[in-house]
Amino acid sequence: MDTDNIFPNTYHTPALLNESIDGLNIMPSGVYVDVTFGGGGHSREILKRLGDQGRLIAFDQDKDAFRNSIPDPRFTLVHGNFRFLKNFLRFYNVDSIDGLIADLGVSSHHFDESSRGFSFRFKGDLDMRMNQNANISAADILNEYTADKLSDIFYRYGELKNSRKIAASIVKFRESQKIKKTDEFLSILEPYTRRDKEKKVLAQAFQALRIEVNKEMDTLTDMLRQALQVMKPEGRISVISYHSLEDRLVKNFFKTGNFEGRLEKDFYGNPLTPFRLVNRKVIVPSDEEQKANPRSRSAKLRIAEKLLFDKI
Repeated sequence: MDTDNIFPNTYHTPALLNESIDGLNIMPSGVYVDVTFGGGGHSREILKRLGDQGRLIAFDQDKDAFRNSIPDPRFTLVHGNFRFLKNFLRFYNVDSIDGLIADLGVSSHHFDESSRGFSFRFKGDLDMRMNQNANISAADILNEYTADKLSDIFYRYGELKNSRKIAASIVKFRESQKIKKTDEFLSILEPYTRRDKEKKVLAQAFQALRIEVNKEMDTLTDMLRQALQVMKPEGRISVISYHSLEDRLVKNFFKTGNFEGRLEKDFYGNPLTPFRLVNRKVIVPSDEEQKANPRSRSAKLRIAEKLLFDKI
């Protein structure tokens, strides 16, 4: 069966495909993890490079992704959140892995599916749940959070300087009716969007809501900590991020072993870190890739290798 042609280029076009998989330095008999399966682009490329004894375990919490599952005896697709990486690996009798890839952010499928509410381009329900069985939606947050909590979300996750005013407008709007649809949220944001920066502000506001709905920052830190614990010495982690909040966490963790970026040193002044940076300069898509896949423009790839002797 030709797995390359299942839902071709409709669900998600992976960014930095070759660079991210090359960075894993795949061993044919190794055990690898794709924590963001989505359309399966990265997983298919890993399977091409694995031998008969190799193994790939992929994660996705969105049931829609299972349409793209790969019929291959070396492949296992887990319906679950990657913040539970260690538990699921233990369930599948995996104690350690040789490499892990994470393609963070939102798939093209989510942005293009109007009913999911991820994009301000469509009228639809304010949902934004990656896991459709999760309890809290974007609408719940807008209708139930206090003004202070809403302001904090838009400031921290959307980096919106007028977050307090936006939060106050949300509270005022919901006094007369519940906020349920994307166009209702857009009407609240309208006074705070200048024509020249309209799309940027809307993207930042929707991003902030999405991050809160899916607890993306907490989930990412949990996954990275566990990845370090299960990674074999000289195993590699390849992470593609799409906004500065994610990239900062990944950069700090790879450089220092913590998320604050606090580099500790031993008695002799040698850095205490569990990783060797494979690429000291962040990798970004080529002009050709950005032209072919505009959604790759903000992608940033960082790759790290676990040291043979953990210094922490």
